Amino acid sequence: MFGKGGNGQGIVSMTDREKQKRMAPLRLLESYWQGLSGQNGEVPLRSQIDPRGIESALEFAFLGERIAPSLAKLRVAGTHLNDLMGMETGGMPLSALFTPEARDRLGDALSRVFSEGAVVRMDIAAEEGFGKSALEGHLLILPLRSDMGDMTRLIGVLVTTGRIGRTPRRFTITSCEVEPALSARAPEAAPVLTAPLPKRLSELSEPDAAFDHQPRKARHPHLRLIVSND
Repeated sequence: MFGKGGNGQGIVSMTDREKQKRMAPLRLLESYWQGLSGQNGEVPLRSQIDPRGIESALEFAFLGERIAPSLAKLRVAGTHLNDLMGMETGGMPLSALFTPEARDRLGDALSRVFSEGAVVRMDIAAEEGFGKSALEGHLLILPLRSDMGDMTRLIGVLVTTGRIGRTPRRFTITSCEVEPALSARAPEAAPVLTAPLPKRLSELSEPDAAFDHQPRKARHPHLRLIVSND
């Protein structure tokens, strides 16, 4: 850290600044996801995700698909995940990034993502060894729905602190927090409508004709036949 020193005023902690920078991709993704959820109070659809909305987090982000109650396959993964494994991670199970001992705990968390629409936050640490120095990280997993409406998709971010070193790097779970998503919380009572809402018309549709139950009077013909015997 640096500053004026002395009484400690004006000192800026470089550690705190680096931590804030490291956590930025997680905050960005969660804020973006919450914004999509707030549109209708439900877990967002996979098709609603626009990479431009999380551009600065794409390096650390990934999309996954449920392949079993407690297993997810990576469909798309950022370059940071590839760097951690030393290979392309698209098509691999998410559990491949974890040690065998940590996979049951990861599976329990994933099963709640898919069954309850839960949000998962993890603190993780990589195994150390020859050419593998200390490496810590944070993982955020958020549920998504497919276009059919089922909870079989997810989006997440994985960030690390430290030198990657020799790959692959696999992680243990040091802490795990699971909380319900919006769609799993108790729904609020729907408001009572006291008047019918106007029908929203699409761009190319025509307004419905009003129904008139009164019989219409016969109209006079536009043409009249006139007979003259003169």
